[in-house]
Amino acid sequence: MSRLLVLLAAAILCSGCVGSALKSGNAAPELYRLDGVSTAGGGDSLPLALSVARPRAASSLDTDRVAVVMPGGGFDYLAGVRWADPAPQMLQQLLVQAFAADGRFATAVAAPSRVPTDLMLDVELRQFEAVYADEKAAPRVRVELQVTLVDTRKGTRIATFRAASEAAADHNRRQSVVAAFDAATDEALKAVVARVREGTAVLVR
Repeated sequence: MSRLLVLLAAAILCSGCVGSALKSGNAAPELYRLDGVSTAGGGDSLPLALSVARPRAASSLDTDRVAVVMPGGGFDYLAGVRWADPAPQMLQQLLVQAFAADGRFATAVAAPSRVPTDLMLDVELRQFEAVYADEKAAPRVRVELQVTLVDTRKGTRIATFRAASEAAADHNRRQSVVAAFDAATDEALKAVVARVREGTAVLVR
């Protein structure tokens, strides 16, 4: 993947494997944010405003820590690594950016907003974690969103769907794991934008 993750904290990069990264006692954490998705756009546009709600998530995912599922179902977080914002907030902003780049709607904003909107995207973050089949092997990152598009003018549901994706880390190292989060999130966001385009096809005049 060509896009780079932005390293925000001036911290020394750890080249150790995730197994050691799970141990505490490290220095100040490295902060990362995902770069966002580039969409081609095109097609009919709508003179409507879309708001994107902050995704709901279980408390284990509603955090700035990088979630890890270990062999046997154990749950942990990568030590020494943080997202720049809590995962739901980061994904909300990435969704807004994706819809703004797509150009389907006249306006795309994060809710709550002072901008009156016509449609609202309700999102549940169900998975956002690196899953290990073997503690020494590179993990697969899983991202899953449950999405509902609502016409707030009528109080009706336009579409409900699931967007899920996976990406394998190249190595069992922090940077590779975070890069896999970027790849999996990219695909999930593209799927959301595409499904919303399909769902709003009936609204094109």
